[in-house]
Amino acid sequence: MQTRKLGTNGPDLTVIGFGAWAIGGPWIYGWGPSNDEESVKAIHTGLDLGINWIDTAAAYGFGHSEDVVGRALRGDHKDAFVATKCGLVSDGKGGAYRNSKPDSIRSEMEGSLRRLRRDYVDLYQIHWPDENIPLEDSWEMMIRLRDEGKARFIGVSNYSTREMKRCMALSPIQSLQPPYSLLSRDVEVEVLPFCRDHGMGVIVYSPMQSGLLTGKFDKKKLAPGDWRHKSEMFQEPKLSASLRFVNNLRPLARRHGATVGQIAIHWVLSNPAVTCAIVGARRQDQVRENVDAARVSLDHGGMEDIQAFLGELD
Repeated sequence: MQTRKLGTNGPDLTVIGFGAWAIGGPWIYGWGPSNDEESVKAIHTGLDLGINWIDTAAAYGFGHSEDVVGRALRGDHKDAFVATKCGLVSDGKGGAYRNSKPDSIRSEMEGSLRRLRRDYVDLYQIHWPDENIPLEDSWEMMIRLRDEGKARFIGVSNYSTREMKRCMALSPIQSLQPPYSLLSRDVEVEVLPFCRDHGMGVIVYSPMQSGLLTGKFDKKKLAPGDWRHKSEMFQEPKLSASLRFVNNLRPLARRHGATVGQIAIHWVLSNPAVTCAIVGARRQDQVRENVDAARVSLDHGGMEDIQAFLGELD
């Protein structure tokens, strides 16, 4: 699989990475029950097919995702690049809140290392900005963890350009993790150009808009505890508009011998500011389809068709 360098002098990552959000199982932003053995097999399949990195977070299942990843990355798979995140913690009542206090970040790092069964994290990221804590205090702790060897690289997720500038005054940011898909394009205006201008890696998440762009979405099949039941994107009138857009993509996907989901992944990767995409999976068949997205090639006419469909959506 093609690789791209993550930021200036960063690692070479495959354009598609394994997203471990859903394998965290039930929590406030969970996707419903998951089978840990199936999750481990899915991770192994992805790595065997050429994926060289995994994205997880301490918040996913409040540690369960990291634990499953740690179990999967033993033996022959121990060299995979692992990215995880801090700053979103349990409130002890089933909910989560943002906490980027320096001592909390350090404590989360220790917990992540224990669950991942590793001496260091390859990429450590602050999950969300915490308005209650000066960004500089949080970023100074991230710098300290990097300098201590507990993180090889440090980055942020869901940060604005203003917030990134404040961090960069202390030390460069290796990468940003923003949401980006055909249905979520706000970062194109300012964030992606900023990252490109400053040599920053961009790892996008939800390129298939949490399942909406797979071409297979059926709200009736969502598990009772699935967070998407409460998401605005999955309510009317947005849901019907999104599904009409997906139907427009179907003939285009067939013409290129691809699925709608593969077209969606290819589209985000075609942006020159994007380094790679996190694509979630819970089963081996999902991983195989995701990996095949790296082989999709849209001609100029196909990209123009998508642009026209986007115009109708707007």
